[in-house]
Amino acid sequence: MKSARVKDLTIYAPKSRNELIDFAFNKNSILVAVNAEKILNSDAITKDIINRNIGYPDGIGAILALHKKKIRNIMKIPGCELWLEIISKYYKTKSFYLVGGKQKVIEKTVNKLSNEFVGINICNFRNGYLRDKKEEEELIDDIIKHNADIIFVAMGSPKQEYLMDKMQKKHRALYQGLGGSFDVYVGSIPRAPKWFINNNLEWAFRLIRQPSRIIRQFQLIRFYILVKLNLL
Repeated sequence: MKSARVKDLTIYAPKSRNELIDFAFNKNSILVAVNAEKILNSDAITKDIINRNIGYPDGIGAILALHKKKIRNIMKIPGCELWLEIISKYYKTKSFYLVGGKQKVIEKTVNKLSNEFVGINICNFRNGYLRDKKEEEELIDDIIKHNADIIFVAMGSPKQEYLMDKMQKKHRALYQGLGGSFDVYVGSIPRAPKWFINNNLEWAFRLIRQPSRIIRQFQLIRFYILVKLNLL
């Protein structure tokens, strides 16, 4: 699989979701969704985690940056879709551990997955509110105890990346950071309509719903200028 360096980040350029999933599983890696904001704002720790694992193009910003690196035929892979494809591919043969969201959200997520993927082995789960290092250590010990094959962590960046890195150092498995994907899956947060998704305008839909995001959108303008000027 091809990859390129964009502003100190290595981003992989999969041609298909299956190619990315197989590649990540073979490496027992952390899958990190990369978009314009991550390219611009990732701190040194997050960059190191991404570069030791697999950063993939979750948004159009990452796609444009890879195009500037002369890589073509790249598939944009939204993280909120990828985790469900991983489950669809492996739910009959692998075990899963879910971390993240509010208690009601994670419970709804587990119930919905159990109904949609009959026989899925969700060996355990918990909400994303870890109060201290003791709870964090207990979570990692429980993952080791259950010997989970695939761990999804939905806590937002960079918090989820920091936690997955700690987990991975003690338990080798496939990890994916999901941000708010559990909320989207159970309908607590609506995803953009297909027209917005197909035209790479999910950011516009989020802005319409949350006008307070306008400051964050200025970062996107800066990003596109840097891409056009080959400064990434």
